[in-house]
Parts: sequence; structure tokens; C-alpha cells
Amino acid sequence: MDLAIIGGGPAGLSAAIRAKECGLDKVYVIERAATLGGILNQCIHHGFGVHVFKEELTGPEYAQRLIDRAVELGVNFVFGAMVINITEDRTITYASADGLVSVTPKAIVLAMGCRERSRGAIGIPGGRGVGVYAAGTAQALVNMKGFSLGQKVVILGSGDIGLIMARRMTLEGAKVLGVYEIAPHSGGLKRNIAQCLNDYDIPLFLSHTVTRTVGLKRLEGIYVAEVDNNYQPIFDTEKLIECDTLLLSVGLIPENELASKIGVKLSSVTGGAVVNNRLETSIPGVFAAGNALHVHDLVDYVTQESYDAAESAVKYIRGEFTERSNEISVTTGAGVRYTVPMSLVWDGPKHMYTLSFRSSGVYTPVEIIVSADGNVVKTVKKRVIVPSEMERVRFVLKEPVKEVKVALKW
Repeated sequence: MDLAIIGGGPAGLSAAIRAKECGLDKVYVIERAATLGGILNQCIHHGFGVHVFKEELTGPEYAQRLIDRAVELGVNFVFGAMVINITEDRTITYASADGLVSVTPKAIVLAMGCRERSRGAIGIPGGRGVGVYAAGTAQALVNMKGFSLGQKVVILGSGDIGLIMARRMTLEGAKVLGVYEIAPHSGGLKRNIAQCLNDYDIPLFLSHTVTRTVGLKRLEGIYVAEVDNNYQPIFDTEKLIECDTLLLSVGLIPENELASKIGVKLSSVTGGAVVNNRLETSIPGVFAAGNALHVHDLVDYVTQESYDAAESAVKYIRGEFTERSNEISVTTGAGVRYTVPMSLVWDGPKHMYTLSFRSSGVYTPVEIIVSADGNVVKTVKKRVIVPSEMERVRFVLKEPVKEVKVALKW
């Protein structure tokens, strides 16, 4: 086995496609489910593929494009296989219908995606009756199973899945009473605010949160309150909203248990692996891409990043990498929450580096400033930058440096 890719969603499929296109022979995708496509299968709305396929597709359509290409190229798939352990020498052990199986590929791409933050993670007090769902779970129940969840809906969190489910529940005949967001800005794409809330007259309440739920066997209502600058509820503003359904869109977390098992260094900000510009983790020969690395706003970017990870994995297998000693550290300055990658390997004065980052607030107008050892190497002017939308900046380094910093100026 040359390359093992863990996860058969958009990241894993994209990595497998590019690895085969680069001429790699034995490429395997290990998937715990019985089907490919991952989260895309339940995303029946349009908005995918504009960058990669130059047309607007639904989630299942996007997934099928990747599946068809992977099959055409001869990618190998292992279904119903739950990876339970990885060792530092890259030995993968997975449980399947054939029992426990161990394989040792020449390289690994971690592409397990992400999971939703649950009610327990954010500590909403109250009863545990029917009616409280993570937004992604609700999407699967409605779109995949045809369930009707409720008639009077409140959504906590304005991430993209919450905004999309506000529209979806409205189309199902429910009344969405409002979307409540603890931050002073939305966590979703501007287009989703327009198409999913504004077009359906669904109100968005910023700097608000749910303080408790009411109802034992079935949700009967929730209390909401404004929050202060430290995101703490102002209880004098608390009010009761009668509803039978609460959807939680309160953040996504990269699936990092396997990365932890192998000893990969994790970022305290993203929750995913710390990688260099080759998307290689702290363990040589182990790469990461997609939402297992950091949460993306567009699946097109997941595909593009996974292409890069696969190309790096192929170069590693073929021994084409230069030494990764003395990597250039990437640090964040004013207004930048995190960057990916977190370090750079010097690849010559003509190599184009790309940094993805998210801002820590809403800034307008603003400049992106990239400096190398204190000297500015790239500036980009933007009308507005928001935390919900990932930014990218590309630049070259004419000579090796010790540090690259990304900062905003407004």
C-alpha cells in the first residue's frame, strides 16, 4: 500500500484523485461508513462546486463528481472500516467485517472531517426532553430520513449549517422564530444570511444566547438573554420564547482522536493538526487536509487543500522532499486568529506560498500585511474581512527567513 487516506468524504476523495493523477499506484481510502461522500450526502441545497467545477451543484452532486472520478482512476476503497489505532511508524489498525486488520502504508492523509459541538459542550441547563438537536443531526433527519422535527423552531448559533437549516425548516412548514448568536457578528457566510434568513424574513439576534430550556419530556420553550462584552448573559434581559424545537449550530471541531493517538501536535486554536506548507504534520509521512485540519467555509477549498496534501504525500513517497529542518515559523499579528500552515519549508526564491487564515473580528476597510523578519513582502487591501469567511494570501520569499507574520491593519 502506497498511500492510505482515512475518510471517504470530500477531502479523502479529493486527495485520492490527485494521488492517482500524480501516478501513484496503490491508493486506498478507508471509510467507516458503507458509502462515500461524507457530510455532502445530506446537503441537498445548492452552492457547491463554483470554484472546482465552475458550476453550482448540490452536495450529493458534488460528491458524485468526486466518486465517479475516483472510481475511473482506480482508487481502492475499504468500507465499514473503523480505524482504531495508528502508530508512529504509520501502522493503521482498523476494525471491519473481516476482524482487525493492520496495514503500514508509505504515507497517510488524515481526512476524517469534523464533528458538531454538542449541547453538553456548551452547558445549557434544563430538561433533556425531545426537541433539542445539533443542526447537522437535524439536517440528516430531515433530508435523509424524512422526519418532521417540530413546528416552532429556534436556532442557537449562526454558523452556515444553522442558517441553512433555518431555511430548510421553513420550507418544511415550520415557523422559525429566530436565530440567536452569542457573538456580535454572524458565524456564517454573507450569502447564507441573505438567502436563508433575509429572503424568508427570519430575524437574527446578535449578542444573544440561550440560558436554559423548559420542558421535561418535550421541549416547551427556551429562555434567551443578551450577553455582555465577555459573552456572559445579562439576566435582566432574559425572556421566555415558547417553542418545541431548538437547533444548535454552535461550532465544529476537527476529528482529531486519531491524530492524537499517533502523537501529532495539535493546534490549541483550530483543534486540528499543526502542519507546514506541505500539509505535513509533526509526524513525517502523515499529512492532514480538509475539516480534519481546520474548519472550512466552502467544500471547494477542502478539495483544493486536499489536492495539495496528496501532491505532498506523493513527493514524500518518492523521496522528492528536501530536508524540513529549520522551518520558518508563521505567527499571527493584529486581527488574525490563526493561520494554516503554521510553518513553512524553504523551497526556493520562486516558490509561491499560500496562507489561509481567519480574522478575530470584523474589520473594514482593512489591509492584509505579510512580513518576513519584519520586512513587508505582501500587502492586500480588502473592503471587509469577517471571521466567518476564510481569507487567503499568496507571496514569495526571496531568501530564507526565521519568521513570517500575518497581521491586519485597519
